[in-house]
Amino acid sequence: MQLLQEVNDFAGQRELVAENLSFRVCLELAKYSQEMKQERKLHFQEGRRAQQQLENGFKQLENSKRKFERDCREAEKAAQTAERLDQDINATKADVEKAKQQAHLRSHMAEESKNEYAAQLQRFNRDQAHFYFSQMPQIFDKLQDMDERRATRLGAGYGLLSETELQVVPIIAKCLEGMKVAADAVDAKNDSQVLIEQHKSGFARPGDVEFEDFSQPMNRAPSDSSLGTPSDGRPELRGSGRSRAKRWPFGKKSKTVVTEDFSHLPPEQQRKRLQQQLEDRNRELQKEVDQREALKKMKDVYEKTPQMGDPASLEPRIAETLSNIERLKLEVQKYEAWLAEAESRVLSNRGDSLGRHTRPPDPPASAPPDSSSSNSGSQDNKESSEDPPSEEGQDTPIYTEFDEDFEEPASPIGQCVAIYQFEGSSEGTISMTEGEDLSLMEEDKGDGWTRVRRKQGGEGYVPTSYLRVTLN
Repeated sequence: MQLLQEVNDFAGQRELVAENLSFRVCLELAKYSQEMKQERKLHFQEGRRAQQQLENGFKQLENSKRKFERDCREAEKAAQTAERLDQDINATKADVEKAKQQAHLRSHMAEESKNEYAAQLQRFNRDQAHFYFSQMPQIFDKLQDMDERRATRLGAGYGLLSETELQVVPIIAKCLEGMKVAADAVDAKNDSQVLIEQHKSGFARPGDVEFEDFSQPMNRAPSDSSLGTPSDGRPELRGSGRSRAKRWPFGKKSKTVVTEDFSHLPPEQQRKRLQQQLEDRNRELQKEVDQREALKKMKDVYEKTPQMGDPASLEPRIAETLSNIERLKLEVQKYEAWLAEAESRVLSNRGDSLGRHTRPPDPPASAPPDSSSSNSGSQDNKESSEDPPSEEGQDTPIYTEFDEDFEEPASPIGQCVAIYQFEGSSEGTISMTEGEDLSLMEEDKGDGWTRVRRKQGGEGYVPTSYLRVTLN
């Protein structure tokens, strides 16, 4: 017990560390991480916008450059055409004038394209210098500052975790020392005796198997120690299930019907359960009696002071309390009778076991076939010393407490993965983390719950909708 208390204290300190790590460190860092992600996203968006503006300026510069190149070729071509017409003697004066005007127009357009290209080039160079020497450094400075703040915050979290660990280290050391002392002081014999006292059945050991002489016709009385002879005189087979259930404590467990008087349990366990039920009924009875007295006093106050309440309004509650008291009294009498019967049964089993095992052993049954008088005397002694087996002892298998201890553990019927995290806070449930692999022990019966087993041990129920199940 001391060892378990020290282990519990040790686990409590680890839970304290886990709580601080979960709420004061992990939760805060998770929130801060989300803030950092949003801030980082904003900085990258700002850089992409600046880069997009610079790319648009470069596209405009390329367009103006191509336009200038095209206008220059057109102006040169128009000038060559005008010069050729001017030297041609067959060309009219109007054609020459028209070619010269076209050449002049193309030259003017090329000059404008040149000026536009030069202005666009100057604007792009200015924007490019602003992008690489001003905007980008500012964005990188913001990202650097953000990462430095993240590192500082993370360091503070590790510092808080280490402080928490240092605070519980002395207590954990004391727990470990206490566990060492408790482990050295373990008394296995005393612990086993406590366990035996808690779970002992109270059954008496079976007696020796008597010799049954089938060579002479006679009426034999059944006994607890015989393998069983029915009342009609016909011998029962030696291998009957009833005898096996009574004699062999490590046999397969048969399904027993749970009764209100706990007669399906061994005598000692039946006595303990009846005693517990009797104590519970007595406490409920005392509670109802106290409530009745309080209601009667309240009714007297209402009768003396009508303005405080109507006395008739208490009559239904008083009647209900009286009904509960009568019911509980009957249950107390019933459990007292069952308890007295169980205690007498335990005492008789102890007496029978003591008397049976303190007497000298019986001589071997090797009587000659013709010694009928000796067989008759032996038969009379058996009839006087042993009572017929009770119906309860035959129908109720004993040593049922061994069956669960020696049954093999159930094997999984499939595998499943936790889709969501679940905290098993109620009785019968079990906690699981998201993505955890579990063994499927029992499928959903239609109530929305599935029984699983964790790899590190422990079984319980979890919501079926939280699992992804794969049957074997």
